[in-house]
Amino acid sequence: MKLISWNVNGIRACVQKGFMDFFQEADADIFCIQETKMQEGQLELDTPGYHQYWNYAERKGYSGTAIFTKEEPLSYSCGMGIEEHDKEGRVITLEYGDFYFVTVYTPNAQSELARLPYRMQWEDAFLSYLKKLEEDKPVIFCGDLNVAAEEIDLKNPKTNRKNAGFTDEERDKFRKIKEAGFIDTFRHFYPDTEGIYSWWSYRFRAREKNAGWRIDYFCASESLEDRLEDAKIHTSVMGSDHCPVELDLH
Repeated sequence: MKLISWNVNGIRACVQKGFMDFFQEADADIFCIQETKMQEGQLELDTPGYHQYWNYAERKGYSGTAIFTKEEPLSYSCGMGIEEHDKEGRVITLEYGDFYFVTVYTPNAQSELARLPYRMQWEDAFLSYLKKLEEDKPVIFCGDLNVAAEEIDLKNPKTNRKNAGFTDEERDKFRKIKEAGFIDTFRHFYPDTEGIYSWWSYRFRAREKNAGWRIDYFCASESLEDRLEDAKIHTSVMGSDHCPVELDLH
């Protein structure tokens, strides 16, 4: 089973930069996107063989998520069931026979950490949501988590220590996700691999210099460990300031 996640930083723009070429080439069983930046009716994506599920932000041109899946899920839902957290289109959950599948676009703490307090509330609510799902069956979740977990996960850890995405507070919340029984699948397979990132700033020729961050993840309940086959980061795929990430399951 092949699962793909990609923050497209505006699906309408990404479609103009080869999105469908990668989508078709990937031929994933489940393909998720974050930061769609669109409202319903602004784009029709023709994806024969896939069921489409979209969650739109109330604010136009902002946030948003979508999942394309070959197998129709038993059920689906948008959001976490918490009104204050569900206005930005950040979470979609699909239920399958043997696991829940969640895509998420975690709020950015923003410049000068203006949104860090909200981010902390969000993190607690999201982990509680995952654990509630896990009471029923294992969970796989993926998306742009807007955090580089460890120093190995970004090019310049020292100078970014207090910047959004690498604060002690954000990293601690990710640590709690792992302590709660979720596997960071890329590090599961490649614990010491350096220089592999999933996001690069559009400024300072960062991608050309590979001055990036690994902030896009697939995480899975520990009970699924035996089914994990491989994790990949498609650093050569263009079209966004992020690249797609992949999880393969038996």
